[in-house]
Amino acid sequence: MAVQTAETAANSTDATVDLGPAAALSCRECGHKVPLGPVFACEECFGPLEIAYDFSGHDTEELRKRIEAGPANIWRYAPLLPVPADVATKPNINPGWTKLVKADNLARELGVTGGLYVKDDSGNPTHSFKDRVVAQAIEAARAFGFTTLSCSSTGNLAGAVGAAAARAGFRSCVFIPHDLEQGKVVMAAVYGGELVGIEGNYDDVNRFCSELIGDPAGEGWGFVNVNLRPYYAEGSKTLAYEICEQLGWRLPDQIVVPIASGSQLTKIDKGLKELIQLGLVEDKPYKIFGAQAEGCSPVSTAFKAGHDVVRPQKPNTIAKSLAIGNPADGPYVLDIARRTGGAVEDVTDEQVVDAIKLLARTEGIFAETAGGVTVGVTKKLIENGVLDPSLTTVVLNTGDGLKTLDAVAGTGLTATIRPNLDSFREAGLA
Repeated sequence: MAVQTAETAANSTDATVDLGPAAALSCRECGHKVPLGPVFACEECFGPLEIAYDFSGHDTEELRKRIEAGPANIWRYAPLLPVPADVATKPNINPGWTKLVKADNLARELGVTGGLYVKDDSGNPTHSFKDRVVAQAIEAARAFGFTTLSCSSTGNLAGAVGAAAARAGFRSCVFIPHDLEQGKVVMAAVYGGELVGIEGNYDDVNRFCSELIGDPAGEGWGFVNVNLRPYYAEGSKTLAYEICEQLGWRLPDQIVVPIASGSQLTKIDKGLKELIQLGLVEDKPYKIFGAQAEGCSPVSTAFKAGHDVVRPQKPNTIAKSLAIGNPADGPYVLDIARRTGGAVEDVTDEQVVDAIKLLARTEGIFAETAGGVTVGVTKKLIENGVLDPSLTTVVLNTGDGLKTLDAVAGTGLTATIRPNLDSFREAGLA
């Protein structure tokens, strides 16, 4: 696999850019820092790079006022993100500020007394949280002079890249496993970019994209979740920011997050810690729980076994958006779950479907399979005495159920009747 380092990135683009408070790229493993650029692996130890910030000199109350006066999208948090100061004026799909639903009906079903909320990210422009991460990545792509936006995807990201590229005037070419849900294929293709199916699973697609980056054919391409990954991943922090602001600038006690690569969970933790550092929320303990489908549960398996290493698995689950058998951030998820006193759990496909229906029946929210995984795991954690029902709990729904209709294909008409009252009564509906 070709690995792009700071040196190779500097050969193709100017690494000196203005991305707000972003100061450098820092290795999660050894702490080595390099200038901002389209690079994702440490040149010293090949560990993953992430954004390091300079938040010095801020005034907490002024920052709070600026955020609250900002637009009703993720750019209200521009002072905390790797984006230029004028980001809100540029063509972007402007995701975020989605509903935090107080789920009292679901809470009664699950026996939660401390307050249960669903952060419903199906309200984003392409109906998944991926709009958040792509919005960040496309600003980095602009800064580094890329002309083509690309990704490896399990479905939702492909649609988000297609839409964002169309809006910003980029060419897009995205790569997906050949057997994705048809709804996600159509949604990715409709934006007019190139959509390429790869024979294999997501891990095969991701390996191919990593090879393409090191090939002349990939010159000028910004892969949002490969060479732009440090910037892309920061979009998930905005979920943490919004949850806390919508709770009245308060940390939740517990949060349940679906796991695919694991990046979303790690960046939510990073966002919570930044809010504490900046004085925007009171510092108090919180627990983060990870949710996987049993048919692709490498992180859950490692957590239950007490391992620090995540052994790859071959995915076999209806939750295809989470079907990453070799999750890049798996070890970091384990660290966070253990550090915060959380856990990582999994549920069967049958439990996923039951949870989709439960959320729809109680709160009127139609989640895709990833949301079914999260709600199903929440239910299981409560039943097993792992998640405390007396504490404020936030559950993430990361996508729209219309994208995964096959999962609930057996759901349909209650009855078929003739257009008269006798037929209505005969059906037992009166």
